[in-house]
Amino acid sequence: MTFTKKILLLGSGELGREFVISAKRLGAYVIACDSYAAAPAMQVADAHEVFSMLDGDKLRAAIAKHQPDLIVPEVEAIRTEILAEVEADGFDVVPSARATQLTMNRDAIRDVAAQELGLTTSRYHYAESFAEVQAAAEDLGLPLVIKPVMSSSGKGQSKVDNADALEDAWNYAVDNMRGDRARVIVEQFIDFDYEITLLTIRTGEGVLFCPPIGHRQERGDYQESWQPAAMSDQALATAQDMARKVVDNLAGDGKGWGLFGVEFFVTKDGEVIFSELSPRPHDTGMVTLIGQNLSEFDLHARAIMGLPIPHIALTAPASASAVILADRDSEQFTFTGIADALAMSEEGAEVDVRIFGKPVTRPFRRMAVALASGGNSDAARALAKQAADTVEISYQEK
Repeated sequence: MTFTKKILLLGSGELGREFVISAKRLGAYVIACDSYAAAPAMQVADAHEVFSMLDGDKLRAAIAKHQPDLIVPEVEAIRTEILAEVEADGFDVVPSARATQLTMNRDAIRDVAAQELGLTTSRYHYAESFAEVQAAAEDLGLPLVIKPVMSSSGKGQSKVDNADALEDAWNYAVDNMRGDRARVIVEQFIDFDYEITLLTIRTGEGVLFCPPIGHRQERGDYQESWQPAAMSDQALATAQDMARKVVDNLAGDGKGWGLFGVEFFVTKDGEVIFSELSPRPHDTGMVTLIGQNLSEFDLHARAIMGLPIPHIALTAPASASAVILADRDSEQFTFTGIADALAMSEEGAEVDVRIFGKPVTRPFRRMAVALASGGNSDAARALAKQAADTVEISYQEK
């Protein structure tokens, strides 16, 4: 059998798993890579490689071995200088080596947004020592947010309400950073009304948008999301304009095709503030698995493979997702309550559950997600939360 594209997927978590399924439906051959065996995407891919994405020699060797048509990062922690080198040699990095380099580090993408493009952001400073954190706090005032310039899923992020908590927040950020830079961003806390993810797709025919996704976080990590998020036409237009500018910039000299998760805060007076960007499917976008005609993973696969996207449409008035988290370390566990959760479906209010297939649990590790549709966002959120609470992780003692 011939395949449409050979894809080297760098990172094989739950988002990569769904992407592999979408890409294989379009005839792709996928090699899933991650630092541990039996990662979620490896379980559905054609082949796999186990190595750290931060090991430049092994990353270069995997690319040389497989000669992929597309190199698709799914994680932030990658030796991006290797991607820049192989892109210069003619390999197609998704969406571009420039995008992976800039978005791997919060400082780089923030500087592009605020300084190069003039987008509205929170006030911020960078700090590489506790003394610099203190100086930043004096200038910005409290409360503020401290987070590593390089991390994922909210790791190392904390809100600081008083000066006595600054040192603990600095240590927490450094202890939970990825990579080898002890550098944090200290930013003004935005008293936002709500926050959204705007899934933005850059294609050969132009830039497309999904309906906005609202989300709620705890510990800096997403807990639930819903679509569509209620926002004014003016606020949505402003967010779309900002998103278009930044994804076009990240394309650099390349095509820059693919799906981007662009996050914004919206204040009570309607001001739209750029927060962060991921040049790949976004965790909050898992809600599209039940709420759109094409999920974010379908859209990413089509965009990077140069396939048409005729239209993006909601398949229900509203939809929602709610995460299912582990609460301890374990290698022996099962899921219960799945049948009861799925039985909550009824006409106009569907429920689905996706188990990620992660081989071990950790406290607060995302192990599955419950999805629901409904007549409005409140109803969909309530149903997704009820389904998530019904699915339990049962741990077996050794």
